This record gives sequence, C-alpha cells and structure tokens, in this order.
Amino acid sequence: MPVLTRLIPSPLVVDIRPGALDDLGGVLADERIAQSGRLAVAVSGGSGAGLRERLSPSLPGATWYEVGGGTLDDAVRLAGAIKAGHYDAVVGLGGGKIIDCAKFAAARVGLPLVAVPTNLAHDGLCSPVATLDNDAGRGSYGVPNPIAVVIDLDIIRNAPARFVSAGIGDAVSNISAVADWELACRIKGERIDGLAAAMARQAGESVLRHPGGIGDNDFLQVLAEALVLSGIAMSVSGDSRPSSGACHEINHAFDLLYPKRAAAHGEQCGLGAAFAMYLRGAHDESVYMAGVLRRHGLPVLPQEIGFTEEEFVKVVEFAPETRPGRFTILEHLDLKTEQIKDVYADYVKAIGS
Repeated sequence: MPVLTRLIPSPLVVDIRPGALDDLGGVLADERIAQSGRLAVAVSGGSGAGLRERLSPSLPGATWYEVGGGTLDDAVRLAGAIKAGHYDAVVGLGGGKIIDCAKFAAARVGLPLVAVPTNLAHDGLCSPVATLDNDAGRGSYGVPNPIAVVIDLDIIRNAPARFVSAGIGDAVSNISAVADWELACRIKGERIDGLAAAMARQAGESVLRHPGGIGDNDFLQVLAEALVLSGIAMSVSGDSRPSSGACHEINHAFDLLYPKRAAAHGEQCGLGAAFAMYLRGAHDESVYMAGVLRRHGLPVLPQEIGFTEEEFVKVVEFAPETRPGRFTILEHLDLKTEQIKDVYADYVKAIGS
C-alpha cells in the first residue's frame, strides 16, 4: 500500500521559553541557519536599541538595520540595504511592524527569516503574510514562513500589557473564523483543510480555556504557542482562512472606516469574534468568550475602544466589502442597518455591561 503524506511548511526552530534570546546565536549556528554568524538584524529605533546593546556581543557577525515604521516603502528600503551584504539570514527583532518589514525584505532578497517578537500582539509572528501600509491604505503580501521563531518570555513579560493581551483576542478569534469556514463549506461547498482547521481551533481553545493571565509564564507559553500554530495553520491551508472570518472583516472595517481611531488588531478581532458568535446563534459561546476577553482586559463593546453604537453598526454593515469572495456569517445573513441594530441590542443584553 502506498504511503500518502504531505509536506507542511513550518519553522525549523520554535524556541519559546524564558531566556531564549540569550541563546539566539547558538541556536542559529547549531541548526545551520547561520553557521557563519552573518546576520542582517532589523530593529526599531525604540525598544530595539536596548536589545541591540544587549545582543551585540553574542552576535559579532551581525549588521544592524534600524527600521523606521511598518510601510511597504520601509520594507523595500530594508531589502535594498540588505541586498548589498552576504548574509545567512535576516532577523526581525521587535513588534509586528518590524517583523512584517523583515519578512517582506527577506523574501525580496531570497534569504530565510528569523522572527524574534518582543510582544504577542497578533499571530503575524509566524504567518506567511506581511501586512504593510501602502499608498492605498494597507496591503497583505505573501511571503515564506519564518525559518525560526524565537520567543523570550522574559522579554514578553516586560512588554506593554496591551501589546500582549491583544494577542489573546487574535488567538481566540480563530474559533469564530473556523466556524465561518465550516459555514462556507455547508452553504457554498468551500473545501476545508481539516488539519489547518484543527490547528487553528485548538490554538484558540487553548487560550480561551486557560485560567491564567499575562503575568504567568504558563499562560504566556500557551499564548505564544497558539499564535505560532495559527501562523502555521495559514501556511497549511495556503491562505488566511483558518484564522480570518467575520471577526477579521469587522477588524478591517474599523481600520478602513476609522484609520486614525482604530484600536489594536487583536482587540478589534476579539470584539468581532464575540459578536460574530452571537450572530451565528452560538449565544452561550459568545457570552463565555466575552467573559474571558473581559477578564483579560479586552474590549467586548465598541464603546470600550471609543466607538459609538452607530459607528459599530456601520462597521458591521461595511465589513463584508473588506474581503470580496470570502463567505462568513456576515455574508450569509446579509443584515441591513436596522437588523444589525436589533441584534447588537440583544448582544449587549446577553453579555451585560
């Protein structure tokens, strides 16, 4: 009988633990990712400066590049600067914007990317997508998965709490995203990749059901692993479907309609997921999810991130336009303004103020 299998694109190294950053050079050398030690390290001008001072002695062959922001132009400039060197790999050391710039630049020059996040704000740290601001607003660019992900829990614990708790919202939103994928399968016949769906759902459930908080190493370990698994799930499926449904459509609508007032990605996705679960009739699950998000200090009502009920209704109504061709509970119900208002009022009563 033939043995049938498939190759799964995933990092060669996933190192999540306290103190992991101090062993970065050794890990990359041992795994033959950067045996010569010649690394192009992209950092921010803020927190990256302190980490550069700390890491420089252990990475003597590294060249450090300061990245100004998270735009497509920043990423192209970084790629141009790196192209002149002879490096083994590119290291993105910092928050999501730095890592996305490094992802794009590494792909452009044909080098592997090592992701070293300093917070856990969203699942982009291991996804095959770089999200960058451009002249048209914001774009998503396909890139290879990081060859290695190194997450130092000591660094994460010292990050601003909001930049860590936001990742909880992004991870938990997987549950709603997979439910939307299953809906698209039932109604539209869309094919589901069972492995990708299982990975994404379990990543979300592991965070949703964990009793700890961002001050606990055990919880941070689970959250970091969940975000890594979410990224790998997207690579397995070949798109963002396992982690992006109505929850992310609502997030994108916030970003597009109110770009100067939008909250953190994970905050908006968590809120969107709790509301989308209510829309699909999973009222008990929605209430439970909202309670967990609240316990972690995350918003479950638009007023908690500075938006009125009327603005949120507009966001929900516009949300399907942000992902043409994607079928979620929003496209299925096709609610009009007054209907959204009625459902939102019921949602507010269900989760409590």
